[in-house]
Amino acid sequence: MARRSLYLLLLLLAFVAAPRVAHAQADAGPDQVNPMSAKDKQARSKAIKKEEKRMNKQHLANQDKATRKRMKQHQRRADKQGNTGHRDPFLRRLFHSKH
Repeated sequence: MARRSLYLLLLLLAFVAAPRVAHAQADAGPDQVNPMSAKDKQARSKAIKKEEKRMNKQHLANQDKATRKRMKQHQRRADKQGNTGHRDPFLRRLFHSKH
């Protein structure tokens, strides 16, 4: 009997002394940390786009005319080419060995 009570006491002490994780509240997700309504999110997104557009316009205004022209040419070339990246010049493509 004494042995059984000793085991129960040790078991009880082990449970008390063991570190345990208490989940009193669920973790706060990103929406719970800073709740924003859909209207606020839309207004913030609109403000960010407006600011980016203003910064881009200011960046272009800071350049001289030749630089703006060169930037437009490069932008048109990039738009034509798409996401394919750099393409080798014609003669290199024509005479370059495939092996």
